[in-house]
Amino acid sequence: MRYRITGLIFSAIFYSFLLSFVNVVKTNAASALAAWQVTSDGILKFRTTPYVDLKAYYQSGYGQKGDRIWIDFPGELSQPRKITGNGPIKEIRLGKPYKDNTRLVVEFNPQVSLNPSNLRLLGTSPNLWELRFDGLNFNGLKNIGEGLLIKRTGQIAPRRSSLKSSNRLLKDYQSISLPTVQRDRFYIVIDPGHGGPDSGAVGINGLKETDVVLDISRTVARYLGDKGVKVLMTRSSEIDVGLNERVLIANRSNADAFVSIHANATRGFRRDVSGIESYFYTGFYGEKLASKIQNELLQVSPGSPDRGVRQSRFFVIRKTNMPAALIEVGFVTGRFDAKFLAKSSHRKKVAFAIAKGILNYLKETY
Repeated sequence: MRYRITGLIFSAIFYSFLLSFVNVVKTNAASALAAWQVTSDGILKFRTTPYVDLKAYYQSGYGQKGDRIWIDFPGELSQPRKITGNGPIKEIRLGKPYKDNTRLVVEFNPQVSLNPSNLRLLGTSPNLWELRFDGLNFNGLKNIGEGLLIKRTGQIAPRRSSLKSSNRLLKDYQSISLPTVQRDRFYIVIDPGHGGPDSGAVGINGLKETDVVLDISRTVARYLGDKGVKVLMTRSSEIDVGLNERVLIANRSNADAFVSIHANATRGFRRDVSGIESYFYTGFYGEKLASKIQNELLQVSPGSPDRGVRQSRFFVIRKTNMPAALIEVGFVTGRFDAKFLAKSSHRKKVAFAIAKGILNYLKETY
């Protein structure tokens, strides 16, 4: 997902996650903005409905007006309002500049000068976001906000009739079962292949690569986010992101690893070919990352052949400047793989395996 601030392209760290990732907002729908806060250390945080499309902007000050940033959310705000700021912040405004839209504006005091090249909107989970005001003097800044950033929810017991069929899935593929790493230390880039008009491979019964890998990538991001890993997704919805842009997004992030997720296909639509394979470009760490993920994928895909960990010159793993792996989760054209990849329950297992492989890599490497 792209975020524009004075014409520059910014990317988001997502769980999921990270934004189907397109939510269509109906006319007169409630605002997607649920809660927000500016912290005393200069971070704008907010909670939205999951997987929304956002636009962020910067405008330099003039006259008695200070620098401003604003973010547009889908859905209409019920009550426009102004909140007096403190420290370097003059005022925060929430309004509806046009129908079915909410705008959050942070205006700074006239003497404050922001560097827009330091501004980056980060999605830290499917519904949590951060924008850091790096380089800002935080003297006198106190927390300002509305609502709860972390929504408290109760435990919902599954219906009795579903316990038998879902018990194993609930037990084996919960975040709590994943390896533990130090929270808020690591950044991972998840790259769902293809997207938008480029559907990638199309397999049996019209199974599209982009649909498979976007669903898996979102779930990988959610799993990693639950373990305290920040995730940057090169795309979070059905949009077309070029290879150069994917690399640029990753290299700007200073992430610890890059994982590109794909589904395979054969020329000639050979239904007898299935299997899982993982690629790296060069280096011990890239190979280790690919191997860790490959090993876990094989555990959740019994019967799908092990096509191995291979070295390759794929653009997105060759041009990224961190350890990188490209994963082929199975063949959409393969009789064996396609019937599983078409099931959301199996895609969840695949996402769990990829997340586990990444976490094992982080745990053993750092």
